[in-house]
Amino acid sequence: MAQENLNPTAPADDHDEARRTFLKQTSVLTALALTPGPVVQAAAAQWDEKVAAAFEKVPLKLDINGKKYRLQVEPRTTLLDLLREQLHLTGTKKGCDYGQCGACTVHVDGQRVNSCLTLAVMQDGRKVTTIEGLAEGDKLHPMQEAFIKHDGFQCGYCTPGQIMSAVACIREGHANSEGEIREYMSGNICRCGAYPNIVAAIQEVKNGGQKV
Repeated sequence: MAQENLNPTAPADDHDEARRTFLKQTSVLTALALTPGPVVQAAAAQWDEKVAAAFEKVPLKLDINGKKYRLQVEPRTTLLDLLREQLHLTGTKKGCDYGQCGACTVHVDGQRVNSCLTLAVMQDGRKVTTIEGLAEGDKLHPMQEAFIKHDGFQCGYCTPGQIMSAVACIREGHANSEGEIREYMSGNICRCGAYPNIVAAIQEVKNGGQKV
């Protein structure tokens, strides 16, 4: 006589699990085999159209650093990739590409954003400022001058994003103390560890009352 399972809550053995998986797979394959050819073809055609739509370029108008652009971009293109790859504004850096390091920070209508997380098409008609647009000709922005004075960078890779966030930090009214600066600059990571110098640069610009 077969031994009765006295524990109904016990997990099924490997044989039963494999049998259920086999039956599920067989059911799916049978359903596909019985599906009329035209239906399968229509579904495939719809899928192809969706894929093609993701790559089809759309018109885009932007004001970048005071210059107006009329562009054609794929809907999936990020603002970061548009700036770097299509417009060759490589001052904006690609770091983590996940919105965690802040190296790609730019201003959109005066507000700081992580351009790696922002689709270019979502910024249609807006004003974008990158690190290249801060200086006025040969005259550096006060924040750029302060970073140089206080050695607010070492390798320099994070510096463009740090400066763009620093300018926004003051504009937003979040540079009233060292602690507040550190809090509102926490989205920008410096692997070299130049944080004290960065804070000092921001404080000098803030306390000097210079327009940012």
